[in-house]
Amino acid sequence: MRTIGLLGGMSWVSSAEYYRLVNELVRRELGGFHSARCVLYSVDFADVQRLQAEARWTEAGELLGSAARKLEAAGADLILLCTNTMHEIADRVQSAIRVPLLHLADATARAVIAAGVRRVGLLGTAYTMERDYYRGRLESHGLDVLVPNAADRAAVHGVIYDELVRGEMSEASRRLYREVIARFADAGAEGVILGCTEIELLVTQDDSPLPVFPTTRLHVEAAVADALQWAT
Repeated sequence: MRTIGLLGGMSWVSSAEYYRLVNELVRRELGGFHSARCVLYSVDFADVQRLQAEARWTEAGELLGSAARKLEAAGADLILLCTNTMHEIADRVQSAIRVPLLHLADATARAVIAAGVRRVGLLGTAYTMERDYYRGRLESHGLDVLVPNAADRAAVHGVIYDELVRGEMSEASRRLYREVIARFADAGAEGVILGCTEIELLVTQDDSPLPVFPTTRLHVEAAVADALQWAT
């Protein structure tokens, strides 16, 4: 089994979900007492959030590139950047290491296409919904990506940073997300991408009239499949 490197801390809530899923999926595949061979490096989210807010992406890339090198030095054979938003600097992280960085948007796009879906709504932080690094990556696979209107984007983003990254969830926020998803359906979307780990803790398939694509689970599934090609 290859060792999976988890580059986390953005937020710790997200990283805990990654750690849980990677171990559950390995146990499901191998049975018994098996768990994942993995290493976790958790950054201080306050540092990253400040760089996000100030659009200091080069410095963010240097910070996470350094963290990725530590994971590689600790024995990681492949690395997951445990955040949708910071895939803004995924190329910078990959350039800092020799082992592969499994891109979250690629794993998501493959799953969406395999489900026979082409037109999808995208939920995430404002960075993920508005900037091209994520939407463009999805669209490069042939997907038609819809995002909420400006007011809905602000509301979705606010819930993430005001509640979800702090481990807080409310029924009011769940209702808000349901309403945004319903508007995707009205606009002709065939599915919805939950493009933020913390959203997956708030919204499930039961909340959506459309198929949901939980990016964290899809990311982890791709990593575990890769790691277990080398299972011994």
